[in-house]
Amino acid sequence: MGDIKTNRRALRHGALCMAIGLGLAMSGVAWGANTDGSIVGRTKAGATVTARDPATGLTRTVTADDAGNFRLPFLPVGHYQVDSSKDGKPVATTAEVNVSLGNATTVNLVERGATGTTELEGVQVSAPVVINAVDVSSTEIATNVSREEIRRLPVDQNVQSVALLAPGVNKGNAGFGGISFGGSSVAENSFYVNGLNVTDFYNRNGFSEAPFAFYQEFQVKTGGYSVEFGRTTGGVVNAVTRSGTNEFKAGAEMTFEPSDWQATTKNRYWDGERYITSSEDHYSRTKMNVYASGPIVKDKLFFFAMYEARGYTPQNTDNQGTVLTQNDTDSGFWGAKVDWHINDKNLLEFMAFSDKDTNEGSVYPYDYATRTKGQKSDVITSDTGGRNWNGTFTSYLVDNLSMKLMYGRNEREAYTRGLADAECNPVRIDDNADAPDVPLGCSSSTMVEKRNDTRKQGRADFEWTLGDHLVRFGYDHEVDTSQYDRHYPGPGAYYYNIVHADPGSTIENDGVMPPGYDMYVRQRRYNISGTFETSNNAYYVEDNWNITPDFLLNVGLRSDSFDNKTAEGESYIKVDNMIAPRLGFSWDLNGDGRTKIFGNLGRYYLPVANVINIKQAGGLLDERTFYTFEGYQFLDRNGSQYAVPILGQQIGAVDTSQGNGTVGDLRAEVDKNMDPVYQDEAILGFQQMITDKWSWGVSGTYRKLHDAIDDMEISATPQCGGDGYIGYVMGNPGRNVTVYGDTNCDGTPDGYITLDTSKQGWALYDASGNYLGQRGWKKPRRTFGSLEFQVDRAWDDKWMFNASYVLSWSRGNAEGPVNSDTNFDDTGRTENFDDPWVNLSGGYLPNDHRHQFKLRGTYAISDQWQVGADVTALSGSPITAYGVGNPFDKTSYHSYFICVENCADPVSENRVYVESERGAKRTPWSFNLNASITYLLPLDEKNNLRVKFAVYNLLNQQRTTGVDQDLQTSIGSNSNTYLQPIRFQPPRFGQLTVSIDF
Repeated sequence: MGDIKTNRRALRHGALCMAIGLGLAMSGVAWGANTDGSIVGRTKAGATVTARDPATGLTRTVTADDAGNFRLPFLPVGHYQVDSSKDGKPVATTAEVNVSLGNATTVNLVERGATGTTELEGVQVSAPVVINAVDVSSTEIATNVSREEIRRLPVDQNVQSVALLAPGVNKGNAGFGGISFGGSSVAENSFYVNGLNVTDFYNRNGFSEAPFAFYQEFQVKTGGYSVEFGRTTGGVVNAVTRSGTNEFKAGAEMTFEPSDWQATTKNRYWDGERYITSSEDHYSRTKMNVYASGPIVKDKLFFFAMYEARGYTPQNTDNQGTVLTQNDTDSGFWGAKVDWHINDKNLLEFMAFSDKDTNEGSVYPYDYATRTKGQKSDVITSDTGGRNWNGTFTSYLVDNLSMKLMYGRNEREAYTRGLADAECNPVRIDDNADAPDVPLGCSSSTMVEKRNDTRKQGRADFEWTLGDHLVRFGYDHEVDTSQYDRHYPGPGAYYYNIVHADPGSTIENDGVMPPGYDMYVRQRRYNISGTFETSNNAYYVEDNWNITPDFLLNVGLRSDSFDNKTAEGESYIKVDNMIAPRLGFSWDLNGDGRTKIFGNLGRYYLPVANVINIKQAGGLLDERTFYTFEGYQFLDRNGSQYAVPILGQQIGAVDTSQGNGTVGDLRAEVDKNMDPVYQDEAILGFQQMITDKWSWGVSGTYRKLHDAIDDMEISATPQCGGDGYIGYVMGNPGRNVTVYGDTNCDGTPDGYITLDTSKQGWALYDASGNYLGQRGWKKPRRTFGSLEFQVDRAWDDKWMFNASYVLSWSRGNAEGPVNSDTNFDDTGRTENFDDPWVNLSGGYLPNDHRHQFKLRGTYAISDQWQVGADVTALSGSPITAYGVGNPFDKTSYHSYFICVENCADPVSENRVYVESERGAKRTPWSFNLNASITYLLPLDEKNNLRVKFAVYNLLNQQRTTGVDQDLQTSIGSNSNTYLQPIRFQPPRFGQLTVSIDF
């Protein structure tokens, strides 16, 4: 009797899992691969299980083991018919299942009753059933979004907008954009297309991107992802492209965003003066793509090809409203996918696309008061993007062992230049109130930069089923090469900044403002060039063990290494044996597939971006000379007036501390025993089905970032004190650093020195230059904790709904490899540790948003009409009042100290400072409502017309998202622009998309 009850329970469990597996899961599945999915389940022992995609004829067959378990891995995303038979007789009714990206669909094929249906204690289960599943085989947190779901929602046509649908994912808080996952900085994420890593490896902020119509499905991984994914301490966006089938298909899609459908961007005023002129900023965008797909050889060889023509014409003024730039982008995208089903056991696919883009910006003098422009003064040309391709071979070696091999290439170009580069220097002013009424300088370009990044990637992935164990293992190899050249335009390649400072105050090079002057000019020269290579390698192994039918244990191990090289090909920063363990579990609490508890512990490593190789191992010249400001000289070019600063007496010494144009002895510039940057993560969650369509869940996440790799100015050593100056060193702040230096204090480097940078390394000097001793840096800290609540109602051709709320905290003294609060985007070479005072204070970090609400849904009014909405409410980000001095020495640089008394006293030890609390203030809440209405018209059995009109930021909220956080720009001199808003929500715009498929 006990055996009968057990069997009935197993059958009930299996049938429910079959139904559950048909829906789109709220969370991803650890068993899925990075370009496809799987079908798993139980049937009669020894039965033959066949999965067939009717659209392509792809057929995969395996034999169930002695317990009736089967697995069909590495299946392309699509719709499958699954059958089970033994001795030539069917075991169960054919199941219709959908395989989604990164997921394992569970379908149990049990013996049929006399009526031909599956009877389980009076419960009849038939497929398909549309529900949102609680996936009992998942130990990670991920969100899947299909192309069809995106077409029903008001989601802007870029990958970032898709990622922002996931809970806990937000826009970056800096001018350089990006997205933040779980409190991480924008430079810690990874992006994949068909298994090809397309992440920007130069600065790790950005990625190669195709148009929406090229993608089939996205998976946004926000935590607990398996060991096949690495090189990230943020999140993963994983996408697959569309493929051809046996049915010839073609179509076109047109997107219109005319400037008339955009709200006017607000001008911004401060103390009655306009400091940001935005009302003339607008754009028009038109895109049209055409595609075709179908069989080359029926059931064997298929193609999908797409071309998109683009027209994009944005215009904008500078902040003063004296320069107008009218841009014109007229580039095309092409992409293709070819699939060859060699036989039932072998599949070969090839994907290629080009996102090359060219923008020409015509620059004119502009009179904002009269809305008139002068003669064209310059043309700025920017080339971006590149070609991308990969080939993937998938093979069923035997029933229980499968293999996937991939090799590909990812290219990214960034080339910016202007016609006026040879004769015009860029000029900027920090205090806009003192700007002249004509343009500053005759160049709107701030750099002449050419960069070509090429990634060559290969990987091998295997799955081996051994009874209750699924063993996954593989190897991943990348070679990332950057060719780089950069300098400022104009004679001498100088960039002039005009800055306010009070007389007698100390400026950033420790010079003192002379009496009678309240403005100075920083003349900066910045040159760097070379070719630099980094290689990344990883091995991984993972065991998914079904300890019982209801309890899954996931145990994984990943070993990473990276080798960043100089322009001569020598190792610059090399770290091996970065062991990343992962441990997860999923417990089907009631054994019915409707309720689960899951958890995950994992370690994740972050590689060093190529920008580090270039900046320190490439002979960087960063020369800064400071002069008193003697007013403006007004010059004429092509009939238009412009202003340049008149340089007075030099203030202080020339500063080349950031780079003197030579490659020094790298033994003295890189820690010999450097530790990598890594993050530990813990997740505990609960999910439950309410009905066949409704589910809900709650999860808690804790992340802790360990270490940083960044530059520190080592100006003292234990052996020689202040006489042991070494210079800027890449290492782990707050830990032991071993570099080549002067061991016997005779002024000549002669051996390795180890110093504890938590206590040593920074020389303290008073205002008279007297050596006071030394001190060290605080260790970098970042912790993130969150509680996530989510409820989901699956689409059933009538309506769908998803809502989430995230309560989170991000604390510490280091945001990560970039600084959002000071808009510093040189990844891994921030100002966080240039001296001990920059990161001295802990508190709430820039990506801390305490409350995050997200809702999205679609409702079908009729068969022809649908309405959709996407709502986000986000609490503000922290604001800190930065100073430049400190109570410990004479240093004048970004710090968390504000001088309040005796600030003009030349004796630094007489000054009185107060410590500024990190994140003491916050930006306001931001709200965003996107809405859409869609008209669907079936023209005949195969031809369909879709018209969608979407409005983004419907309420035209243009709230502040970032402010000037510099309270003091020189010691004791309070800035009159502190808390001045500088970044805002983009204004409302409309988008019309018309598509036809036939």
